[in-house]
Amino acid sequence: MTTEKKSQTGGDPAKQPQSQDMAHILTEIALRSDRIVKHHLANQANKLRDEHPDEIGIGKAFANLATQMISDPYKLAEAGMKMWKGQVELSRSWVKQMAGDEHASSATQKKSDPRFRSDMWNNWMFDYIRQAYLVAAQDVQNTVAEVEGLDTQTARKVKFFTKQYVDALAPSNFLLTNPDVLKTTIQTGGKNLIDGLNNLLNDIDRGQGKLAIKMVDNKAFKMGVNVATTPGKVVFQTDLMQLIQYEPTTENVDRTPLLIVPPWINKYYILDLRQSNSFIKWAVDQGITVFVISWVNPDAKLAEKTFDDYLTEGPLAAIDAIEKATGEKTINLIGYCLGGTLSAAALGWLTARKQSDRIKSATFFTTMIDFEEPGELGVFVDEEILANLEKKMQQRGFLEGSEMATTFNLLRANDLIWSFVVNNYLLGREPMPFDLLYWNSDATRMPARMHSFYLRHMYIRNELRKPGAISIANEAIDLSRVKTPSYFISTVEDHIAPWKSTYAGAKLFKGPVRFVLGGSGHIAGIVNPPAANKYWYWTNSSLSADADGWLEAAEKHAGSWWNNWRDWITQFSGEKVPARKPGDRGLQVLEDAPGSYASFRLDEPMETAAAEAPHVRQASTKTQSSRQHTGLPTSTRKRSASEPRKVSARKTKAPRKRAK
Repeated sequence: MTTEKKSQTGGDPAKQPQSQDMAHILTEIALRSDRIVKHHLANQANKLRDEHPDEIGIGKAFANLATQMISDPYKLAEAGMKMWKGQVELSRSWVKQMAGDEHASSATQKKSDPRFRSDMWNNWMFDYIRQAYLVAAQDVQNTVAEVEGLDTQTARKVKFFTKQYVDALAPSNFLLTNPDVLKTTIQTGGKNLIDGLNNLLNDIDRGQGKLAIKMVDNKAFKMGVNVATTPGKVVFQTDLMQLIQYEPTTENVDRTPLLIVPPWINKYYILDLRQSNSFIKWAVDQGITVFVISWVNPDAKLAEKTFDDYLTEGPLAAIDAIEKATGEKTINLIGYCLGGTLSAAALGWLTARKQSDRIKSATFFTTMIDFEEPGELGVFVDEEILANLEKKMQQRGFLEGSEMATTFNLLRANDLIWSFVVNNYLLGREPMPFDLLYWNSDATRMPARMHSFYLRHMYIRNELRKPGAISIANEAIDLSRVKTPSYFISTVEDHIAPWKSTYAGAKLFKGPVRFVLGGSGHIAGIVNPPAANKYWYWTNSSLSADADGWLEAAEKHAGSWWNNWRDWITQFSGEKVPARKPGDRGLQVLEDAPGSYASFRLDEPMETAAAEAPHVRQASTKTQSSRQHTGLPTSTRKRSASEPRKVSARKTKAPRKRAK
């Protein structure tokens, strides 16, 4: 009787799903499905009223594409013939390979393509499926790219979303055409699909009706324990940021302190993930007094905060605070991505105020200042899209962090979307604990007024590059007057800040500029410690007229660019002085790093977040003082729901008004 059951089910009974476990999983699925349906029905009316059916204009873009393609029947027929010919040639090649011809050509694929990395794709049937997909995908993208008559923005949208379409249709994303999923399904008796359905419903439930793909086991990480562990203290804060000063590890340090301004689209601890790859720890170990801005995760009460506020309550307030903490009036500055754009604005602002000597040198990590060619992110920014986005932000007071995260995930959909669809939903597995993905899933919101200003004046109008075209904090910004020595590090595979665009921005300054091009992408190319001995970087002491000319004459070096930067910044670091400890001068310690601003996560339940971050304080008095030296109006606000109570025991004197 046992033998009969085994033959019916196929496979080892020990590997078959236990009936009790299956019943428990199915019960979870039923309860979760009921909750999701009720939530969906309750919110559907509001969604239909509030949401624009095509916020990005995808339908309009492809309608224009169809019009252009139909207007030239000959090219349309020619494209169809090319696709047909490609499949015929593939079939012939495949038949030859089956007959033993090892030299028969086949469709090409990137060796690093993780979708087809498994040896099971070398099976004759799945190999053909893979090859047919690769040929068809390339033909579709080539056909779309060759269509003439589309304006630049429409062509950009069509190209981007066509790639999204062909990536979504990859055979690796489907049960019947993914050999690894089929094997797992047979081995588990289908339990992987039940587990996958449960994971899917859990993600929809967690996203309150929207799919929020779980990329990492968040419980495996804790801020200050196994991520963001470099010892430091919060010594100053405003409504928008906390300033962290790190504990020295050397007896003496450079006289000139270093301020790092990260992007507020992400959390600062990408530069302090773990000890082995922490740029912050490495810089501290180099004998540098390091300060880092940790931005707040804003809510509706900060909706009226502007780009001006991010400048005055961010780096400008930090510079004054660092003077109190160290006695030094000048600093070296690093800006990362959007933080670099803000740093460029700070240079222009200080130059206009005749205070440019406050910053000895400026370093820009993968920073766009000239937005003429914004890369794939340009797909999501035009006046029509921004108008729809502003309507949504006006209702909430901010751009939701999950929406920003979705945009960035689409830029690398195969890595950040489809790989998890296969792992979580088809294979029924839990995601692995990975610190980089823990950081990536730590989404942040954008205040409505600030974000509208940034997108319109930087991305759409590209005004920061034009002398006097943009005013920030009551000063017209002219980067062509900035003489501060600058170091630009960009990365060759950057999909967020394309290196040729960052190169154009580097040429806007009047002062000396060193441009360095690193290997890999926006994150891996920056977080690349020397000990890892990975990638490479290019240097060229002169800035050519165009980026291609610069690269052609550049010298290639193996490994990390970090030591190259250290050699460069030494000339602006001053002599050695006794190491400074947080709180030993004009600023008192408020709390331990990483601080409560960084510790607050949107993907945690409110009661958990409140328990994790009990010391975020209202900072209105400090904020007022930090704004006074700009001549801007001061304001106070109530503590936001995401910020715990004010602690009044350790108050920090705000920076005084500084004369022009």
